[in-house]
Amino acid sequence: MAGTVTGARPEGSHRLFTAPFLLSAVAAFMVAVDNLVVVTALPAIRHTFGTGIEGLQWIVSAYTLTYAVFQLSGAALGDRFGRRRVFLAGLTLFVLASAGAALAPTVWALVAARAVQGLGASMISPLALTIVAHATPRARRAAVLGAWSGISGIGSAIGPVLGGLVVTYAPWQWIFLVNLPIAAVLMPLARLRIEESHGPRDRLDLRGVVLSSACLLALVFALINGNDLGWAHPTVWGTLVAAAALLPVFVVSQQRAADPMLPPALLRSGAFATAVTLYLLMTFGLFGAMFLATQYFQDRLGYSPLQAGLAIAPAAALPVFIAPLTGKLSRRIGGARVLAAGLALQAAGLLALALAVTPDTAYPRMLPGLLLMGVAASLFFGQISRVILGSVAERYEGIASGAGTTFRQTGTTLGVAVLGAVFAAAGGYHSPQSFSDGFRAALLAGCGAAVLATLLALSLRRAPRMEMS
Repeated sequence: MAGTVTGARPEGSHRLFTAPFLLSAVAAFMVAVDNLVVVTALPAIRHTFGTGIEGLQWIVSAYTLTYAVFQLSGAALGDRFGRRRVFLAGLTLFVLASAGAALAPTVWALVAARAVQGLGASMISPLALTIVAHATPRARRAAVLGAWSGISGIGSAIGPVLGGLVVTYAPWQWIFLVNLPIAAVLMPLARLRIEESHGPRDRLDLRGVVLSSACLLALVFALINGNDLGWAHPTVWGTLVAAAALLPVFVVSQQRAADPMLPPALLRSGAFATAVTLYLLMTFGLFGAMFLATQYFQDRLGYSPLQAGLAIAPAAALPVFIAPLTGKLSRRIGGARVLAAGLALQAAGLLALALAVTPDTAYPRMLPGLLLMGVAASLFFGQISRVILGSVAERYEGIASGAGTTFRQTGTTLGVAVLGAVFAAAGGYHSPQSFSDGFRAALLAGCGAAVLATLLALSLRRAPRMEMS
């Protein structure tokens, strides 16, 4: 099955951090940083192009949407055509798109470049993990993969801070240009030091990729453009109807495909389906709130981009330090209860932020909500992968892990689209009061999603690994 980690080296190597590990980790770090590096640059980009909330939503969503849809296919392409070859192709796409983003003359050219960036990231991220697993002796895989995941997590956490640092002291285009020298060093070294490997040569589910892409794109288009065009506009309701119609078609295609991108047996596992839904709802509220929070700190409170990045650091960076410590808590009360606790704290944090928001809120009033969100993310992200992998048979762990990433990125995409739509409907950029009103309404919508997810998590029970034919 595409995405399954196979072919790990036998025992014998004494080095923990090999060249394949270091090169793959740098690439994964770069991709993770770009997931959120743009959020602190959004006010500067808005002023450069004179765009509204819709343009900013597409700048973020174009990356996360293509990343989400093509992530499973990236792993399959590597298995079939060679993991190093496809990994390098992804790096090439990513760096060319980074240059295109920096040189974009219009906001829509930037959106197109971000979409290509996401496509490159969808090839880099899953194959970086597979390359590390292939190059690592089995006895050291747990330690090495844990370190690799930690590096990727740090990239996501410091993305807003790095973006803020760059935009404070240089034009915003440099958040993309910094990828070029990194890739210039990384690509020749990867060609020389990473051994080529292949996996199971399953057929690519092109029909599934096309249907899932069209469904998600139609939904996101309607959500982003609903306030601007009007929810009764034929284009808006037409794309909503198209998304609703494409979803069951996609499900049927997965049931009939010889090698589906998302095996139906996975979703028939109640524990797996619940866990990935929780992943989607968590990232929906967290990253939707971050999308608006960095703009609030800069546009309404007068923070510099760097100050805005540091302001959201409690929510973004705490998981790097706390998440590894959640294992002991999970062993005492169970992973499902840890997830429920994290989601409940997420709801509390979003509610606290909503109650604190005014046109001139002082940062100390917002800090408790941000800290609650940071602890919530720590509990949740420290356990969600274990819960997902624990819900499937061992031989399907690779595809389950990839599916979890897909749902995470989908949650980010929908969070930016939906919370952005709520912000525009309830307020907007017209005045400090309208910005505060819109931001508060969006936070309350994210809080509602977290409450729903908490109730869903409480229904999750520890189940034996599923067996699929």
